[in-house]
Amino acid sequence: MRKLLNTLYITSQGTYVHKEGETVVVEKDQKKVLQLPIHTLQGLVCFGNVLCSPFLLGFCAERGITVTYLTENGRFLAAVNGPQNGNVLLRKEQYRRSDDAVASRNIAAPIVVAKITNARTVLSRFLRDHSDRLTSDAVHKAVVTLSDISKQVSSSEDIDTIRGFEGQAAAVYFSVFNELILDQKEDFVFVARNRRPPLDPINAMLSFTYTLVTHDMRSALETVGLDPAVGFLHRDRPGRPSLALDLIEEFRNSFADRLVLSIINRRQVSRKGFTFAENGAVSMDTETRKTLLVEYQTKKQQEVTHPFLGETVPIGLLFFLQANLLARYLRGDLDGYPPFFWR
Repeated sequence: MRKLLNTLYITSQGTYVHKEGETVVVEKDQKKVLQLPIHTLQGLVCFGNVLCSPFLLGFCAERGITVTYLTENGRFLAAVNGPQNGNVLLRKEQYRRSDDAVASRNIAAPIVVAKITNARTVLSRFLRDHSDRLTSDAVHKAVVTLSDISKQVSSSEDIDTIRGFEGQAAAVYFSVFNELILDQKEDFVFVARNRRPPLDPINAMLSFTYTLVTHDMRSALETVGLDPAVGFLHRDRPGRPSLALDLIEEFRNSFADRLVLSIINRRQVSRKGFTFAENGAVSMDTETRKTLLVEYQTKKQQEVTHPFLGETVPIGLLFFLQANLLARYLRGDLDGYPPFFWR
């Protein structure tokens, strides 16, 4: 079993990161603030004005550690990788199926079914645990509607139709998302999903968390030898990790969304931790970002039972396991791609 290692997130502006022997050293104002052995890391994520030495970049590339650069607010800029893993035959098969509408449908459909089912699970759990705090039956209606949409996806043969159902399900799910906010309801109000830029604190946290999940999924795909840029559900676009975006659909609702909801409902963040720009854009301050990063890493350590493999594993390993299952399917070792269904 692959070992769950740490991702090092560097958020302090003006930080310098370099190599020292077999370790990664982080300096701030010419003072050493952190030193970690390279074998304890699986990724390095730099936010904003963070400088990495060329020797460190080469060191990480040799060890298979991806160095990712994001803006201070979490928008993806670039990633530095070493030599590609895997064999060329696997990637050629990935490219061939990506160009085949039927083959793409056979991978995209179960992913979308899993996403809708997982969204339904989030809402059903809320109904089970907090039905006394509801002011309408909107959440219950959304659960029923999502179930119906999921059945339509399963019977659809056209990839564009499946994409349409995915968008329809997302609209239904987010239409009741504000009901899931149980605390600080006046400070955290969700109206609709928005991005580039996010226009409220909840969307700022959702976008940031989705970026973190995408980073981990992208690294997992590269580890098993797949090309993160060539997907089946998301259309190819220069600079977009389409396959990583495909697979994170299984993790958006039950992992990323629930993480954001939990830190709001537990009052781990407050409205004071956000900056509101004149153009309407909302961003997190340093402390709020750190809180989210710590909770994200903590969540990855929690264990769940994989429904297909029947093994109990840390959540952080699920990205690798799903990437590996997709690779096995493309190689012909599995009859179909088994997406992850949250319980």
